[in-house]
Amino acid sequence: MIWRFSTRLLNITIASFCKARQLEKAEAVLIDGIRLGVLPDVVTYNTLIAAYCRFDGVDTAYSVINRMREAGINPDVVTYNSLIAGATRHCQLLRCVDLFEEMLQTGIRPDVWSYNTLMHCFFKSGKPDEANRIFQDIILSNFVPCPTTFNTMINGLCKNGYTANALMLFRNLQRRGFVPQIVTYNILLNGLCKSGRLRTARRIVRELGESGPKPNAITYTIVMKYCFRYRKFEEGLEIFSEMKREGYTFDAFAYCTVSGALIKTGKLKEAKECMEQMARNGIEPDIVSYNTLINLYFNEGKFEDAYKLLDEIEKGGFECDKYTHTILIDGLCKAGDLEGAKRHLKYMDSMGFDSNVVAYNCLIDGLCKAGQIDYAMKVSELMEEKDSFTCSSLVHNLCKAGRFRHASKLLLSFLRSGIKIEQCTQRAVLNGLRSTGYTNEARKLQSKIRLTKILHS
Repeated sequence: MIWRFSTRLLNITIASFCKARQLEKAEAVLIDGIRLGVLPDVVTYNTLIAAYCRFDGVDTAYSVINRMREAGINPDVVTYNSLIAGATRHCQLLRCVDLFEEMLQTGIRPDVWSYNTLMHCFFKSGKPDEANRIFQDIILSNFVPCPTTFNTMINGLCKNGYTANALMLFRNLQRRGFVPQIVTYNILLNGLCKSGRLRTARRIVRELGESGPKPNAITYTIVMKYCFRYRKFEEGLEIFSEMKREGYTFDAFAYCTVSGALIKTGKLKEAKECMEQMARNGIEPDIVSYNTLINLYFNEGKFEDAYKLLDEIEKGGFECDKYTHTILIDGLCKAGDLEGAKRHLKYMDSMGFDSNVVAYNCLIDGLCKAGQIDYAMKVSELMEEKDSFTCSSLVHNLCKAGRFRHASKLLLSFLRSGIKIEQCTQRAVLNGLRSTGYTNEARKLQSKIRLTKILHS
């Protein structure tokens, strides 16, 4: 009895140090425990393996198995599940498969969590067909799938572009008696919204209110966020009002999402009231909140207040992210300080952010509006990554300047690189060419646009 209690105490101590990321101390406790005659068990080593997988790497975690065997302790299904989960976290698909096969060869029978994790790794590696085969194996092996199994499958299908299949699976599961929890609904809603199926998402939210579990704040926030993203501002604000009526407590993200949408629609007074309401509700500001306020102040023309917030961010212990810098560049352009915007973009590039495409677009838009189209073209050439906004901004401004042939060449280069361009931008170039007598060039451009669409379909 004393020995069992001592091993349990040893495990609790090691788990506490592992949770605090103090793995050296956890190892020291293990050594001291053995020296004092308190022998570790499989739980002890599994705790260390899980911690090494999370904070160090799968290789270090795997080396613990040798120590287990030296101590006369055989690894179990939890050991391998932790290793497979660690490999999945780093998208090491081949390592996951090898560990799964090793588990089978050593006579350890996988459980439903082994299959769930392997399935998740296939989805994460962009192999939905293989993930689906794992799902079929779960059913055929007479395992009882848990809600996580279905959630992993639905989430994986959505993230790999098979939202329709995810919805079909969800409906089939319902018909077979599966009662989805709100987490499952939220996963599906996020996938539907991301693929642009807002109408279907709204219908499922209504279904939730009528017969399913009660929607939570996350449910509403998901749909509201994508309504704003697809510029359906009225629908998004309607959802926000519905959340208020239902008495949900908003987090900073919800308030900032709504404020950001109100700023885009020019409703600066309402945006300010929304942020003030957040402060009255005692929600501590985070970097997203500060970014929203900076954007609001710039749109109101209160540049000094915006710069004061930068000092406040620093005092609050936050770090400016790429959105902060992008908002500043956009604000400088709106204030007409293009030289300041250029300098700040150079500074932003030196910070090593992963993608500054939006910041570049802000400067390009500012330069175009100031009539500096040629300089804007040079800036676009420096961009490692471009999007449809980059093209639209340059092409529309070239058309305004009557440079339709130049605009047609640029438009075609963007389309050939696989960037989707809005129809209105294409029409602006074609109509411009026709109106200035370049009918033949317009015909050739239209043919090339069609060919490019076929090649990228």
